[in-house]
Amino acid sequence: MSAIVLNENFEKASETAVPESFSGVNPHNLYLYVKSYQAGIRANTATAKSRSEVSGGGKKPWAQKGRGGARAGSTRSPIWRSGGKAFGPSNNRNYDLKVNKKQKRLALNFALDTLANEGKLFIVDSVEVSSGKTKDAQAIMNKLGQRDTLFVKSMIDEKTFLAFRNIESAYVIEENELNAFLAAAYRSVVIEKAVWDNLTKES
Repeated sequence: MSAIVLNENFEKASETAVPESFSGVNPHNLYLYVKSYQAGIRANTATAKSRSEVSGGGKKPWAQKGRGGARAGSTRSPIWRSGGKAFGPSNNRNYDLKVNKKQKRLALNFALDTLANEGKLFIVDSVEVSSGKTKDAQAIMNKLGQRDTLFVKSMIDEKTFLAFRNIESAYVIEENELNAFLAAAYRSVVIEKAVWDNLTKES
């Protein structure tokens, strides 16, 4: 598979081969990473009160014996209306799922290889909008002709950040933020050559 090399005008200039280590990766690695990533960003705010946390219910509703009904020790039992929740959600639960470094790398390789296979992986010397204007960033998006694009830079400069900030179909990140989830979430990826060299060097 090959990645498309763009010139400074974001037009196709040539192609560069994707390392063999990117192909033949088990897609299950991507599944595991995405599952772990989404688990890690959960708000974890769901919570319910147990019978010990619901206010009231301190007095025994009725005598233990003599009335012909079931025994009851508290009006806050889970079987009562307005009672506590049995086995309800707790906001101290840890949802983190461990994925080792090799699996993370394989997941990213698979995501990038899939993009290259679809002709949606682009390499360019630099992603920079020196004017800081959104219309200039939109012009780049129009030349790419993709539904949405992830731009990966060595380091984000303020002007480029401002230019792409208000474009919903574009997202700019730095090299250390690149991961398999983002690579799989966007339908095309544009990577600066310096970043691409680092990625292929590690493979």
